[in-house]
Amino acid sequence: MKDKKLYITDLDGTLLREDGSLSPFCKRTLQEMMAADLPFTVASARSVFSMQDLLRGLTFTLPIIAINGGSISDLATGAHYVINEIRTEVSTDLLSMIADSGFAPYVSTFNGKKDCLYYNRIVNKGMQWYLDDRKNARDSRLHYLETLSASLADQVICIIVMGKAAPLSDLRETIHEKHGSRLMTQFYENQYSRGWFWLSIHDARATKGQALRTLVDRWGLKDRELVVFGDAENDIEMFQEADRAIAVANAESALKIHATEIIGPNRDDSVVRFIAAETGLAARPIPN
Repeated sequence: MKDKKLYITDLDGTLLREDGSLSPFCKRTLQEMMAADLPFTVASARSVFSMQDLLRGLTFTLPIIAINGGSISDLATGAHYVINEIRTEVSTDLLSMIADSGFAPYVSTFNGKKDCLYYNRIVNKGMQWYLDDRKNARDSRLHYLETLSASLADQVICIIVMGKAAPLSDLRETIHEKHGSRLMTQFYENQYSRGWFWLSIHDARATKGQALRTLVDRWGLKDRELVVFGDAENDIEMFQEADRAIAVANAESALKIHATEIIGPNRDDSVVRFIAAETGLAARPIPN
């Protein structure tokens, strides 16, 4: 067994509580452990911008994995070390396929200087929820475009389509039939706006598992025992790469079958409690 460890956790449904927040206990305990050189980082479907706000007050010495492996980035500065963009000809076709299906997407990009989140038409309440959420967060990435194809001048990291389950699932199948080997898609219900589903489309290289391999290789972490935490299907590849794969109790059944251990639910701050107990790095006793 390797003596040194590296802890990597998903955020929503795993480290975060059910309302999408990092509890005061969780943040305080992580601050204490990270000040004591805890080897720790996160891998999330969230953007760097979203994580900067959520994880404010935590100092990461390692890069974070954002947008399901779409980028490996520095949390403090937002700088990207790795971007796995969708090829322009594929993105162009995706926009056409999405429009033909009656949907409209959000397009997440990097324009060479900053991250951008473009939109054009708002065609359902699921899209409206996200637009309101991003405006409330004062998301500087958000830009309305008269013609969404103009976004393709940037590096396209992710295209997100929101809608009801059945027609969105049909769109996913159509995309896989044409571009299956070139793309990776994630399909899931928005846990903060129930009844609305997200189809997240990435380049085939953009997975948490691939990002994890890149992180370990480029940052000299091969001597570490890899301990990962997750709750959903987009964590499966990450689980397969890990020495120990730990699912929270509320995790999807499809992920639990890949777990080496199952701990308490996210609502109980189970990830932080597990790390604190295993490492003994928390300065104060962990309450029951």
